[in-house]
Amino acid sequence: MDFYYSPYSSLSTAILMTGKALGLEFNKIVVNVRQQEQLKPEFVKLNPQHTIPTLNDNGFVVWESRAIITYLVEKYAKDDSLYPKDPKKRALVNQRLYFDLGTLFKTFADYYYPQIQQQPADPELFKKVEEALSFLNIFLEGQKYVAGDSLTVADIVLLANIANFRVVNIDLSKYINVERWYVNGKRVAPGWDEVEKTVDKLSEFLETLK
Repeated sequence: MDFYYSPYSSLSTAILMTGKALGLEFNKIVVNVRQQEQLKPEFVKLNPQHTIPTLNDNGFVVWESRAIITYLVEKYAKDDSLYPKDPKKRALVNQRLYFDLGTLFKTFADYYYPQIQQQPADPELFKKVEEALSFLNIFLEGQKYVAGDSLTVADIVLLANIANFRVVNIDLSKYINVERWYVNGKRVAPGWDEVEKTVDKLSEFLETLK
């Protein structure tokens, strides 16, 4: 299956990690967003929203990272441990995924992406980042994993994104539960080497902006 991605993207990383967990092989195709390769006619025909990442599984095309991840698990997983079928367990996983989409990742992007465009940091937006991390810290109180008693796709997505927070030197030590969960995640999450590759690439990119 063809996987169109960015090596700088934590969301792409989460998909690669999921693929490792499922034993899948991707035909990885790098899309250089800075050179606007996502706007080439052949890619727009594939994905009218021209967003990265995008998956083409033998003619079935899907984008939005969390949709890709849950699709892969539902189609290829040997069991439902990563994305439980039980309605209550799945609802919890979904809530964490939507929390990442609408709160944690959003606050990170709202605060840091303008700075990549050389705009000044907005302290009010940073308060939103801290609030999002505080929520995650509460979710993890007394919990080894973010949605239930075992690793799920919610952990994979959130771990990949929290790695970005470390790249920009956010101190997680005051979020004790997040720090503990992250350390454990590095040990148990599939394909952690993909996280390290993305962190290195993103760090290199940020250095070029200084």
